[in-house]
Order: sequence, then structure tokens, then C-alpha cells
Amino acid sequence: MNVQRMSVASAVALGLLLRVAPVVAHHSAAEAYDATKKVEAQGTITRVLLKNPHSFVFLEAADENGQKVVWQIEMGAWSGMVTNGWTQEMLAPGTVLKVSGIPSRAPGSHGMSTAKFTKADGSPLGPGGTGYDVK
Repeated sequence: MNVQRMSVASAVALGLLLRVAPVVAHHSAAEAYDATKKVEAQGTITRVLLKNPHSFVFLEAADENGQKVVWQIEMGAWSGMVTNGWTQEMLAPGTVLKVSGIPSRAPGSHGMSTAKFTKADGSPLGPGGTGYDVK
């Protein structure tokens, strides 16, 4: 009977450990993005990946030389975004937006995070009209 109790206790402990492991494994965005800078882009959403642990919006825009570039905008987990009021319709491909956020540290890349989204008419896009905002 003692062995059976130890097996049950071990199974419970293993289950708890597996639930906590993903939380411990989360990482900081500081390595990938430079919070001391801010970038802006205006363009059209071409693709959206709504997933966990991070969602992505791809925005086609012109760079400072007028060349087309695709910005990769990293957002939070889709499950958390839905909880906070985001919907798929808000980020539909073809939507024209202005986006501001912190840039990727990778040289020559067009990535950003902690983005604030603004509609073509100037109104904020996001739950409560706030979007994600650079602090």
C-alpha cells in the first residue's frame, strides 16, 4: 500500500510540475526589442497569425525610400487578447492601419512589439479604444 501511495503522489507532483514549466519558460522581450526607441508604420494588414504564445500581424508599408516592406508586429497570446476584448475582425487582412511600437534589435529587420494600432480615420484600435501602447 505504501508503494501505491508513493506512485499517486509522484503522479500528482509530476502533473503540477508540467503545469508550472511553461510559465517558468517564458522569456523577456528585451533581448529582441529596443524599448528605448519607437518606430511607426502605416499600411495594410496582409496576414494575421492568431496563436499562443504570441500572435503576429503582418503590415505591408512603404519604408523611408518608398520601397515596400512587410512589418512583423508581435503581440500577446491570442487567448489573452480575446480575454481583453480583441476580435479577429479588428485585425482583418486588407485593413489600413497606422502602428507605432518598439523596434526589433535585429539589423535590417522590420519587426516591432508593444504596438499601438490606429485606424485610418485616426481612432484607436483595440479593447477600450486603447490598443497596445508604448510606455
